[in-house]
Amino acid sequence: MVADRPTVTPRPGRRRRPGFGGSDRVIGWLLIAPAMVYFIVFLLYPALAALYYSFTDWNLRSAPNWVGLTNYTDLLFDDAKYPHFWQSVKVTLQYTLIAVPLTMGTALCQALLLNAIRRGSNLFRLLLFLPVVTAETAVGAIWRWLYDPQYGLINVFLGLVGIPRQNWLNTPELVIPALAFIAAWQCGISMIIYLAGLKGIPSSIREAAIIDGAGPVQRFWKVVVPMLRPTTFYLLVTGVIAALQVFGLVYVIFSGGGGRSVTGGPEQSGLTYVLHLYLFAFRYDAMGAACAMSFILLTFIMIITALQFRFVKQEVS
Repeated sequence: MVADRPTVTPRPGRRRRPGFGGSDRVIGWLLIAPAMVYFIVFLLYPALAALYYSFTDWNLRSAPNWVGLTNYTDLLFDDAKYPHFWQSVKVTLQYTLIAVPLTMGTALCQALLLNAIRRGSNLFRLLLFLPVVTAETAVGAIWRWLYDPQYGLINVFLGLVGIPRQNWLNTPELVIPALAFIAAWQCGISMIIYLAGLKGIPSSIREAAIIDGAGPVQRFWKVVVPMLRPTTFYLLVTGVIAALQVFGLVYVIFSGGGGRSVTGGPEQSGLTYVLHLYLFAFRYDAMGAACAMSFILLTFIMIITALQFRFVKQEVS
């Protein structure tokens, strides 16, 4: 008979937690060091510097002069000093309200068409994505020509159906719709995301709807739209943020080709918020006011985004 072995009680002490060793931690820090340097040098420091300069009167040449909240209060309440501030806010909001739904609707239509194509879908996907990767300078020059009141192709096509020619970029009422149409033309990223969402809808759900006798329109509203709700919410949030910061295209469209006389279009009808910010920073020698405008925009974007998360339904129903 074998005697029972005595039970060995382990000595209390710290257990070694699974994780990286010393050398592994060093390698990990070295790998993320470039990203951290980029974040600190090109993102964090400029943001903190802009926050400081927003409380100063600075023209990029002389030393900044501390003025406290004067830039913020003057921008919001002094119409004599900043007569076009609220006009730029109005133009940006109007552009956002038109461009975002138009872009998302166009992207969804393109994604539905691509999803229905069996052959050649990669070619059409490439062609529809080209406007996204085209330089904004080229896009602006092309659309300036397309919108030309005398020789533009858009007016030529309108004339073929009996609609009179329009001076798109020199009529205040038409400037924002014209810019929104360009944004819808550049909906390639939203189209790809919508297409991925369509590919993710289980075929069993579509087949069940067909068996139940649902037609194409019913399948779209009862199956496709609810299943794409998370995708739509994502595109809505990112689209609103991008629309509120629109700058490059507007700058090229209204710069006269050389960037010497940017005014934001007739009667400042195309003077978007960021374009106005740019003019204050580099044309009017008011960098302090421009920095204050940037943080007002940041606050507004955060409020709009929070409201979207609060009131827009995100889950699949």
